[in-house]
Amino acid sequence: METKQIKFWDKYNNPDEANSAWDIESDELKKKTPLKTGRMRFDLPGIRSGTRKNLRFKAMTYLMKHDEKRVFPKYFLKRPITYSISMIQSYLKKKAYERDGDFFLYGIKSNDEFKDLLHDQDSILAVGFSYCHKPFECPSERFTEDCIHDAENPVCRQCFIGKCMNSLPDERTVPMVIPTVHYIGEKMFELTHQNPGKKILFIITACELTLEMFADWGNMIKLKGIGVRLDGMICNTMKAFEASEEGVKPGLTVVLDDTEQKVLDLLMQRRKTENS
Repeated sequence: METKQIKFWDKYNNPDEANSAWDIESDELKKKTPLKTGRMRFDLPGIRSGTRKNLRFKAMTYLMKHDEKRVFPKYFLKRPITYSISMIQSYLKKKAYERDGDFFLYGIKSNDEFKDLLHDQDSILAVGFSYCHKPFECPSERFTEDCIHDAENPVCRQCFIGKCMNSLPDERTVPMVIPTVHYIGEKMFELTHQNPGKKILFIITACELTLEMFADWGNMIKLKGIGVRLDGMICNTMKAFEASEEGVKPGLTVVLDDTEQKVLDLLMQRRKTENS
């Protein structure tokens, strides 16, 4: 029988106490044996102007061309009329999302609106992290969907993904590490079709290019959630994006410090629903 991993936050009655305890050890490790993630930081400019041109068309072309498992036709044909109408409605909008700093808002108008949704007992929250901000030293390796998030591992303890994974509640929450856009698309379709009547919410980290390219597809499924913009060595051209989808990502991306705290605040809102 597989032993259930006890998350760090489960050892504490107070989430603030858990957060403080995690950070104390993390800060010590960063001083003694810092990860390359903490030593390397090269910010790239945002989406290139040439890349931004016809970006929605490029997104559709990429998805169809590289959909080897036929994920999108498989699910699209289950609700062709509904999905077609939703997609057209999204394409008619100048932008398929609202924006609040590093938060891209899909199907919602504000961060506060999303916080209210997190307390909905009839919802399922998907929390996804792009593989490209895994540390170089990640014990699960970078280009994989695996994540051991072991609080006793010195790498995991310094990793933002590891921290978030250890803070997530077990109930009605689905954590994942995202290696490709087709992977997250399949997972979101699965959650929607396997949980009829449930509200599917999400918090997903990704580069700005990805958050813009696939906004319409999230709107097609009528998902509500937040895309968290990554900084650092992001993909800002289609060539870089396509290479990253093949696991070619020599640089590291990061969630900025202020944004990290905002993400953790959302996860703590979700955790409160377990005890309500």
